[in-house]
Amino acid sequence: MAFQLSPGVVVTETDLTSVVPAVASTTGAFVGNFQWGPAGEIVTISSENNLVERFFKPNDTTAVDFFTAASFLAYGNNLKTVRAVDDDTARNAVASGTAVLIKNSDDYSQNHRDGSGSNGMWAAKYPGALGNSLKVSFADSSNFDSNSIATTTITAGGSSYSSTPTVTFSAAPAGGVTATGTATVASNAVTAITITNPGNGYTSAPTITISGGGGTGATATATLATDWAYKNKFDIAPLTSTRVAIQGGSNDEFHIVVIDEDGLFSGTIGTVLETFAGVSKASDAKGLEGGSIFYRDVVETQSKFIYFTDHPASETTWGTSGAGTTYTSNFTAAESTVSLTGGVSDSPDSGDIQTAYNLFQDAESVDISLVLTGGHGTTDQKYVIDNISKTRKDCLTFCSPQLTDVVNNAGSEVTAMIASKALLTPTSYAVMDGNWKYMYDRYNDVYRWVPCNGDIAGLCVETDNTTDPWFSPAGYNRGQLKNAVKLAFNPVKANRDDMYSAGINPVISSVGNGIVLFGDKTMTTVPSAFNRINVRRLFIVLEKAIAIAAKYQLFEFNDAFTRAQFSSLLTPFLRDVQGRRGIFDFKVICNTSNNTAEVIDRNEFVADIFIKPAKAINFIQLNFIATRTGVSFEEIGG
Repeated sequence: MAFQLSPGVVVTETDLTSVVPAVASTTGAFVGNFQWGPAGEIVTISSENNLVERFFKPNDTTAVDFFTAASFLAYGNNLKTVRAVDDDTARNAVASGTAVLIKNSDDYSQNHRDGSGSNGMWAAKYPGALGNSLKVSFADSSNFDSNSIATTTITAGGSSYSSTPTVTFSAAPAGGVTATGTATVASNAVTAITITNPGNGYTSAPTITISGGGGTGATATATLATDWAYKNKFDIAPLTSTRVAIQGGSNDEFHIVVIDEDGLFSGTIGTVLETFAGVSKASDAKGLEGGSIFYRDVVETQSKFIYFTDHPASETTWGTSGAGTTYTSNFTAAESTVSLTGGVSDSPDSGDIQTAYNLFQDAESVDISLVLTGGHGTTDQKYVIDNISKTRKDCLTFCSPQLTDVVNNAGSEVTAMIASKALLTPTSYAVMDGNWKYMYDRYNDVYRWVPCNGDIAGLCVETDNTTDPWFSPAGYNRGQLKNAVKLAFNPVKANRDDMYSAGINPVISSVGNGIVLFGDKTMTTVPSAFNRINVRRLFIVLEKAIAIAAKYQLFEFNDAFTRAQFSSLLTPFLRDVQGRRGIFDFKVICNTSNNTAEVIDRNEFVADIFIKPAKAINFIQLNFIATRTGVSFEEIGG
């Protein structure tokens, strides 16, 4: 502590309550092809319903990946999911022009939010053909109802106008708002009247008076608007927001609706999916609670279906400050109601899938334990093994055989599976099962083949929840798969022997026991304790937890106190694991024998942790011995 320079009392405290923390062992990770949702970013999914909400229902193209994720979520509630799209061909539907790819909110903020694009006012929020089902319509006071002015027509331009005359609309009835407009003069005649405020409350077209400007004879007529098709979705007409009115501006409010024109999202053609009432054309407009009501900001943060991409072509006032601004209504009918088009769904290629999996590479920023590979090909499976689990060393990758290995390949399933596995890297950080399951797709009322790796990873989650990560997820006690009608093939004992020798875990259909994982090997070819799932997961948990505890020793002194403190930190943790049947015995060495003077001088700190892992029973031998009636069992022994 600091030295005191004058008399006084200093109180200090020392925290010696550090423990080895619990670590997550049930978090899944998966990259898949989905119909909708953000692409190229990690989204945490907690249930199948949440999966549908974020990535939409499956179709024939996306079903394998969807149901791999759904299978995992039948056992656990934490799946970090990335949607992969083909960066070269996938597109978001847009209001006009050439469709663009907006992968996620970061992409939008960096490349599309400033309104400099040439795709009209709106774009679908996510890539995919689903966006083509969207229609967007908006209305301000000019086109909201039949009580406001839609257009003006010059009846006679008059003559001799040397300056712009004043345009006056007859007053609206009580409770209404009087329209305003500005004349345009060319060649000393009035050529147009621009409506700067369409007014509200008229029961018939108002009279237009043109006065001043030095000329005579100009006349014009007004035409009232028809009701906006979605007027009944809102309680009041859009006029001027409170904050903009205080600043001296007017006519900034408008309403927006998002419609499911083709019914692909809702199942009903023309369903209104979203409404946004009283949003503002003013870039600095605020609501009564202080939040932005600028329509770009509201749509960006609240809409599940669209982004703003540009203001209407003829609206130079939109997106400017509300101070003293009278906002115009020069948008066209085609701009006010537009169907989005150009959305493209395209399955990701290997490069896209591998790029998406790279989001899981950094163990410090993303905590995962179980990596699913769905129905990906062996090239992508190998990439995930080599670049995610083997690099991080704190998670397992789960692989299944290829569909063609096991479906409609009678008699050659095992040979094909072994050939597929030979293309993958042998390691204790990966697991391969040996089947696909047949399950019901309730969204499309069909049955589909789905790889089992989502279930095998899910069984690890369920094992963690019922016992501990160091228990085997296989067998009749913990290895029953869910939501499986049948298997692609049911390996007999000879098949299972060949598969297990090759490091492929059989999944079998057992009479009276359902469909069961019947093996717990990792993919390593080295004959060691790490060729079992439970041992590898035991060490992952121990290493992850102890590494977190160890980082708090950084920048402390490598002296007897620190070493003793660290040893005392580990001992009760390992003893607890031992009591929970994870290890047979352990020993921690952290003293001068391994922290020599040379180690200390290199600013290093060493702890040796010896573990005797518990082993799961894989083989049972029962010996039945028949004896003569007169033989005593005590004489036989045993």
